[in-house]
Amino acid sequence: MGTLASKMALERGFTVSEIDERLYGSFIEHLGRAVYGGIYEPEHSRADDAGFRTDVLEMVKELRVPIVRYPGGNFVSGYNWEDGVGPVAERPVRRDLAWQTTEPNWIGTNEFALWAKRAQSEVMMAINLGTRGPDEARNLVEYCNHQSGSYWSDLRVKHGVKDPHKFKVWCLGNEMDGPWQIGHKTALEYGRIACESAKVMKWVDPSIELVACGSSNRQMPTFPEWEATVLEHTYDHVEYISLHNYYGNRDGDTANFLARSLDMDAFIRSVIATCDYVKAKKRSKKTMYLSFDEWNVWFHSNEADTLLPPWSVAPPLLEDLYTFEDALVVGTLLITLVRHADRIKMASLAQLVNVIAPIMTKTGGGSWRQTIFYPFAHMSQFGRGVVLHTPTTGPMYDCKDFTDVPYLESVSVWNEAEQQLTIFAVNRHLEETLRLECDLGDFSSYKLLEHIAMTSENLKSRNTLENPDAVIPVRQTGASKEGRVLTVPLSAASWNVIRLTGK
Repeated sequence: MGTLASKMALERGFTVSEIDERLYGSFIEHLGRAVYGGIYEPEHSRADDAGFRTDVLEMVKELRVPIVRYPGGNFVSGYNWEDGVGPVAERPVRRDLAWQTTEPNWIGTNEFALWAKRAQSEVMMAINLGTRGPDEARNLVEYCNHQSGSYWSDLRVKHGVKDPHKFKVWCLGNEMDGPWQIGHKTALEYGRIACESAKVMKWVDPSIELVACGSSNRQMPTFPEWEATVLEHTYDHVEYISLHNYYGNRDGDTANFLARSLDMDAFIRSVIATCDYVKAKKRSKKTMYLSFDEWNVWFHSNEADTLLPPWSVAPPLLEDLYTFEDALVVGTLLITLVRHADRIKMASLAQLVNVIAPIMTKTGGGSWRQTIFYPFAHMSQFGRGVVLHTPTTGPMYDCKDFTDVPYLESVSVWNEAEQQLTIFAVNRHLEETLRLECDLGDFSSYKLLEHIAMTSENLKSRNTLENPDAVIPVRQTGASKEGRVLTVPLSAASWNVIRLTGK
């Protein structure tokens, strides 16, 4: 089984938190082919009556995405939501300055709400705090969530949508700390407009939950002072602060790339500390939760994007074609998010279709699952329940940016109602099998149900339209259980799902 070994101990009494299913959310922005040619293609042979691609809908439902952030992203900071409602033929065509494209406004708020319903998902709605402010924000909440009997709610009814959407979660702008953002603001400027927007939005609908903009990434020069200042103004009015970060392997250093989840972990811990500092400073009893509403691997398409001419409709922007190596990193990032389920209540894999996405389509043609589809699908399907605190010991390595990187990255989730225990694990070692020895403790009566793994002889293998199953998960043999000890061989460079049942 290999010479390397890591040990883990499980006890049902040692828990971290119940997982909020919204941690398995995603993101659709008016960017590239995410909307047009992605979720919406009325001329496609598999389009439904609303023009939505049913092949895409089927794969989204396979991912069990409970909430989708919309409509941006950088796009939202220059977006007039009124452009996307009413008769489609009367909607204006606009230049989107965020991505240098032309926006035809064929899809807007009501159409996306319909798509989300068909995808069995909810909408995390974002408002524009770049070029607009509290007035437009309160109007949009009224349009979306009020039953009728007011100007904006009656306008929605006039537009053919009788029942309100009742969107629960709202983002107060996007990446307002970034100089690239339309309407970029200082922390003080943003904190004030976010506070005032939050107040009027909740006056319209007190039931909504709000997400304030945190830093665009951990490397921002204003991090974490940005969070501290923004929360000084918004703490009493919002439920979450956002985190964004993307990871890449531009220098081709796989060992370093596979350790990037340690950076995500440090980022999360810093934001939690900042939130708790503001809580203490305000003498508040309220705990601020986190929404990691943009995360993924993103670097493959950067150079190609610079070659595209501006001002076209739905150009192929940010179309990363993911490798098996990327899937391993996505697996470690998912594990990190779940381990922090006590504070991270929402997250959004950015994005869902075509744009740095698990699902890819060919305009007018087929669709396929990228390598990163599978770790996300596994976590979303089997990672519902309570996160267990699982002490682990085992070998580590050092690399360019990190020291003491464990070869084993893992998290365990217990679904008491279903009597299911799932261990998610990545073996970072590129050459050797890692033997996982798990003391099941008071789960000793549980039986091994299956061991699913993703491996590949070539870390750069990709799934394509022509070869959609180049890298897929398969059932493994070799795991054994003696008494309360479960032993599982984890192949070199592998993603693993180990499922046990008490039934």
